[in-house]
Amino acid sequence: MDKLRQDAKSLFGIQLQNWQITALETYTKELLEWSGKFNLTAIRDENGIHTKHFLDSFSCIQAWKNKPPTSLIDIGTGAGFPGIPLKILYPRLQLTLVESVGKKADFCRHIVERLNLTEVEVIHARAEDVGHLKNHRESYELAIARAVARLPVLVEYLLPLVKVGGYILAQKGDTGPAEAHSAEFAINLLGGHIRQLLPITLPGVVEERYLIVIDKIATTPPGYPRKAGIPTKDPLKRKAILN
Repeated sequence: MDKLRQDAKSLFGIQLQNWQITALETYTKELLEWSGKFNLTAIRDENGIHTKHFLDSFSCIQAWKNKPPTSLIDIGTGAGFPGIPLKILYPRLQLTLVESVGKKADFCRHIVERLNLTEVEVIHARAEDVGHLKNHRESYELAIARAVARLPVLVEYLLPLVKVGGYILAQKGDTGPAEAHSAEFAINLLGGHIRQLLPITLPGVVEERYLIVIDKIATTPPGYPRKAGIPTKDPLKRKAILN
């Protein structure tokens, strides 16, 4: 944990408090224990969890610097990344975690209770369905996702959840710039505008990583997201017509 504390400070200017270190230690222990029974994550060692889950989650603060969001929805959160580590950094954050796999949603509920986190909702559902729920549609300052889908698909999940004036954040690998280019039509159609691509470096991780930040500048048309499964099968492109 000493290295995690040092890396968080040197890379992102985060000064982890003792209670936050304790929470992350508990998170690590529970994740390893549950992963021994269920396929929660392919990363099964402490150092890997600290770098590829915790530091990777912390990297999101590069998108907002000293102005963190007040409300955040994390789509396809898996075992709670990046949402729960960000909640540990910002205890007042109103957080919603969306996960379609039951065991992963169960783990998220377990760790939220285990860490005594408040103002956290875990939803076991598909992103396409959540995007049409009255209490969630165009309700959040920030929607975020990591390793869920290629960007033309991902923006159809995320942009309908963000209010105008908010933004979405996609954590991507070295395909980030190409995905941003291929998603331009979908982004414009759904009310978004690309603000920036931020390169991210993690210790011991060779591949390039990017944060793609997209502002919500207009209301998303009511027909989006389309029914579950359709965005993946038929990503929005220039000649797409909404039936």
